[in-house]
Amino acid sequence: MGALRAHGFGIGTGETVDAGHALAAVGFTDRERVREALAATLLHGETQRPVFDRVFDLYFPLGHAQGAETYENTAGDLAALRDRLAEALTAGDGAALDRLAAEAVGGFGGYGSGPESDGWSSYQTLSRLRPETLLARVRQRLRAAPGEEDPEFTDRLLDDEIRRRIEAFRERVRAEARHRVAERQGRDLVARRAVAGTADTVDFLLAGRAQLDELRRTVRPLARKLATRLAARRRRAARGEIDLRRTLRRSLSTGGVPVRPVLRRRPPRRPELVLLCDVSGSVAGFAQFTMLLVQALHDQFSRVRVFAFVNRVDEVTGLIARGAADPAGLGDRILAEAELTGWHGQSDYGTALGEFADRYAEALGPRTVVFVLGDARTNGSDPNLAALKRIADRSRRVHWLNPEQPSLWGTGDSVAPAYAGLVEMRPCRNARQLGALIGRLLPV
Repeated sequence: MGALRAHGFGIGTGETVDAGHALAAVGFTDRERVREALAATLLHGETQRPVFDRVFDLYFPLGHAQGAETYENTAGDLAALRDRLAEALTAGDGAALDRLAAEAVGGFGGYGSGPESDGWSSYQTLSRLRPETLLARVRQRLRAAPGEEDPEFTDRLLDDEIRRRIEAFRERVRAEARHRVAERQGRDLVARRAVAGTADTVDFLLAGRAQLDELRRTVRPLARKLATRLAARRRRAARGEIDLRRTLRRSLSTGGVPVRPVLRRRPPRRPELVLLCDVSGSVAGFAQFTMLLVQALHDQFSRVRVFAFVNRVDEVTGLIARGAADPAGLGDRILAEAELTGWHGQSDYGTALGEFADRYAEALGPRTVVFVLGDARTNGSDPNLAALKRIADRSRRVHWLNPEQPSLWGTGDSVAPAYAGLVEMRPCRNARQLGALIGRLLPV
């Protein structure tokens, strides 16, 4: 439970009690039944299942195969293991694949020279074994197997099934390597450091293409949650705050007891929002996800305008609206259709901020909240603090969301501390932090 909570799972007393009742009902003799019972009672969404399975395999590992073959790390041993792996993949034999994963890690995944320094690497194992190169061999065996001929089962579907089996074996190897490391270093440490979290906890700067695609699928659910939260805050704000002076004056007629508080009401009005986003390099994924999230929240504001920059600024509000149907191609569309670079392709915050303050000053006003998204790395150019101050002076509030950890602010070509002296700068490293920050910082 603790390992799952460390990955952000909301497991409280109710879930814990339900899990206990479920385990009492299914018993502990069948490992897969225990897995499904815990998953049914502890998880709150399908996106949590991959993390749960990795943690479960770490704490409830399969026993090592009895009589497993040993290897001397030779080419002949590797070829023999690959032959057995091809047979198991052809048959789809899960038990055999589990045994082969244990043998592969034990034979080809070890590193270190002493009993205290030995470790186990799934990357090293898979690099030696190369299971993805067995696709053609497995396809040939499946076609030749009796009863496998099916005119409607196309080659493409057959290859997809083989790739699925190979990826499942690769995950078995990763789980086996984590289990062996955990035996030496402790399960809690490995569960915290070696098990990748859910998509909303992945660092924007470290996320790969697959993780960014998964993040984009979470935009709509996160937007609905934030919209509900903002609507509730707006209803509470519409009721107004207590006017202490007028309340005390009215209480004179009731002996000094404030029976009927006087509220200072304010007219309901939705704020204007401006995004100013660096879309260069590794921060592009962070900027694109935030753009899509704000576009999904556009009904919560009277006006939303989005600007992107590398070393020049261009408005991309229309591109964001059209890109909701194809979020994966949003970044390429922005780079292709917007004018974001001048004489070079590196980010230049000083030039971009100055151009925004000159060309788009009408986008700012007393009801405008500005979010600047970027790592504040200027590549050695002038940060142009005066331009940022002009933007802050014309706006209601400016928030700077930085995807780098604060310990890196001010290192190398980062001028984050200088910008933080003019506007509020906050670290925002993953989607969970972004949702919390937007929910807290956006005005009502």
